[in-house]
Amino acid sequence: MHDGYTDLIYVLLPVWQKEFGLGYAELGVLRALFSGTMASFQIPSGFLAERLGVALLLALGTALTGIGYCMAGASAGVGVLMLALFCAGLGSSTQHPLASSLMAQAFSGARSMKAIGTYNFAGDIGKMTLPAAASLLLVFMPWRPVLMLLGMMGLFAGLAIFVLTPRFAPDAGTSADHEKAAQLRIAAHRRFAFPILTAIGMIDSATRMGFLLFLPFILTAKGASLPTVGFALTLVFTGGAAGKLICAFIGARIGALATVWLTEGCTAALIVAVLPLPLEAAIPVLPLIGIVLNGTSSVLYGSVPELVTPERRARAFSIFYTGTIGAGATAPVIYGLVADALGISSTLTIAAGLVLLTLPLSLAIRGRPRMVE
Repeated sequence: MHDGYTDLIYVLLPVWQKEFGLGYAELGVLRALFSGTMASFQIPSGFLAERLGVALLLALGTALTGIGYCMAGASAGVGVLMLALFCAGLGSSTQHPLASSLMAQAFSGARSMKAIGTYNFAGDIGKMTLPAAASLLLVFMPWRPVLMLLGMMGLFAGLAIFVLTPRFAPDAGTSADHEKAAQLRIAAHRRFAFPILTAIGMIDSATRMGFLLFLPFILTAKGASLPTVGFALTLVFTGGAAGKLICAFIGARIGALATVWLTEGCTAALIVAVLPLPLEAAIPVLPLIGIVLNGTSSVLYGSVPELVTPERRARAFSIFYTGTIGAGATAPVIYGLVADALGISSTLTIAAGLVLLTLPLSLAIRGRPRMVE
């Protein structure tokens, strides 16, 4: 639901432009207000959850997101709309770190990676279904009642989370969790494991956003029409959604280290390979790129609980998600500047080379032949 709320804004931007007479820069501010608030308050959410409890704060955040969309539906001007999006973004800041922490508490070891991968996959389902539902409702109803209806869903979801989510003790975890936590405290070679994992996630996110930025232009240069570009992006996104689930199960089977080498190596190879291919040959490769481009994220998320003590999971997830989202937000700007100077093909070749940096970095956090067992 939260991921659906995040992408719902894209459906509403043209509506708001017509309703309030906004320019493109003002529309960009509205989008940035939601996403920037969400990203900025993830770390405070992680710290606050250690005091209030993960389940309670996640329920409150979900309800606040719903309230934000209800406010947006009742807004008579841009000022109220901005306040509504701030509230919605503030509520959504709880989702990534706290929901992931709950999954890690409920499932341990390899089960944790599978569970978090399934959770990530469910987020992509929400990104597809909630905006689609809003688009369908807008055919029959004005946009204000549509937002009120979708906002009420958030309120009910928050209540359901509060009632149904199990309460774990702050230091909940299996005996294996505590044994690993003790090892983390004394193992000097893993002292910087979590910061290195975060750096890998940031590189992975930056590569993903950079590739998606230039893909339409690559395809256009190969002779693709606008509908073909849209179809190609759909293939990438569909492969990406599947990759989050597939790679999580692969990671649970062969270990996170081997999976990172597999997915990141394939990402670099496929990005370079698609550049010289003709359009007819490039299109079938795109779902494979989507699988490996997004699949690594589930493996990295699933490795976070293994590198921190159980009572610090919410905090660790908040830091990890903030770092990866921030890298994904800034990468298009940096890669855009490089592309202006060197061209798109050279820029993507550089991006493919940079993603290979994750391979030696992953060796630095290897505590065992398998990072996650």
